[in-house]
Amino acid sequence: MTMRISRRAFNGGLVGLAAAGSTAFGVEPACADVPTLEANTGFAQLAPPELPATPIWGYEGQVPGPLIRVRRGERVRRRFVNRLPQASTVHWHGIRIDNAMDGVPDLTQAAVPPGGTFLYDFVAPDAGTYWYHSHNRTWEQLARGLYGALIVEEADGGPEVDRDELMLIDDWRLTQEARIDPSFGAMGDRSHGGRIGNWVTINGAGEWRVEVGRHERLRLRLANAANARILVLGLHGLEGWVVALDGQPLAAPEPLERLLLAPAQRADLIVDATAEEGSDAFLVSLERDGAFTIATFRVNGSIRPRRLAAPTPLAPNPLAPLRGLADARRARLLMQGGAMGGMQSAVMGGRETDIRDMVALGKVWAFNGVADFAAHPLLDLAIDEVARIAIVNQTAWPHAMHLHGHHFRRVGEDGTLGPLRDTLLLDRQEAAEIAFVADNPGDWLLHCHMPEHSAGGMETWIRVG
Repeated sequence: MTMRISRRAFNGGLVGLAAAGSTAFGVEPACADVPTLEANTGFAQLAPPELPATPIWGYEGQVPGPLIRVRRGERVRRRFVNRLPQASTVHWHGIRIDNAMDGVPDLTQAAVPPGGTFLYDFVAPDAGTYWYHSHNRTWEQLARGLYGALIVEEADGGPEVDRDELMLIDDWRLTQEARIDPSFGAMGDRSHGGRIGNWVTINGAGEWRVEVGRHERLRLRLANAANARILVLGLHGLEGWVVALDGQPLAAPEPLERLLLAPAQRADLIVDATAEEGSDAFLVSLERDGAFTIATFRVNGSIRPRRLAAPTPLAPNPLAPLRGLADARRARLLMQGGAMGGMQSAVMGGRETDIRDMVALGKVWAFNGVADFAAHPLLDLAIDEVARIAIVNQTAWPHAMHLHGHHFRRVGEDGTLGPLRDTLLLDRQEAAEIAFVADNPGDWLLHCHMPEHSAGGMETWIRVG
């Protein structure tokens, strides 16, 4: 079957197209030499060049923000400076971080007001592909561009590749004038699938392309930075393997046919350029009406006469082994509400609240019948205790569930364990169970990473230690 490949504006929108940290704001003189990470306004050429640059919010005023690259075990220090008209924080997604550095307003720190600063200071314990993003008014600030990548390199130098490419994939809702649609947090988005855009970029570029040689081997670090778009990706003229998910290496490389990436999920691929010299290879989005190009690899010349041998697994990170599942502490998380969900009421402020009053307060979802932030944790765990959470999605929409500070495995019905993840996609009416070792002390958020859903009621927390 012939694959139809084209470039388009998605959904028809563009026509033609605590250690050192403190909740006190300010920086001590000893921190004056720490690099800054400034949230500010800026412009980015997201749309084609015949359209104007788009006003954005970005770290250092750019999209994506600066790439932070360290080796496993090295220290990351950034003095966050907020030059935005709203309070903000930085969440370091997927890193097993000190709780005080996690960047969750009212849970691990106070939000940094306009003009304020905060010192983020932590050690990166695991190699892999991670990212950082705003965690205050995320449904707006993420949609405006507040995110960047954190790459933690392997201590042994990593796999044998010719090139290492970061690909932060985002989904923008743009107007005809290439401005970001200001309908942030709209109730239609909150109650349905979240804020789906109409224009896809990679690293802020609407036409992302690189030149490669035939049989060149690349490590592609993919991350879904979109608010709500679920990506189904495929390769054309490239062949390869998935070697890591959400920063954690797989036990063995898995041949790639198609890749599902929910919001916030990452995947490390090792791919070979197999297209003929002078032709193009593609990363494509697989959709109901065809395959559409989101990245182009122009094949010029040849690197070697034939492909390299299949890659070996990446070195595992030093995570505690998951044992003793039979004796694990258990909890159940029931996901309710949303459009076509049938929810009539939920608890807010300690009392049962009618759905009409909930909607007036911006709430349309519930966890275990509670639509605002729970007063008590879903689980209160001792250090190194094993936990199992059975998650049941009774809604009509998919959700990307993210646990802060830990990685977990999905437990199959036969007891088999899936790969380590920090974000799990649950389809409508799907149930899943996750298990993890609670080895990172603190209060940790558990929420849907579609920020419109999280703001609409889909967030709870666990306590460790």
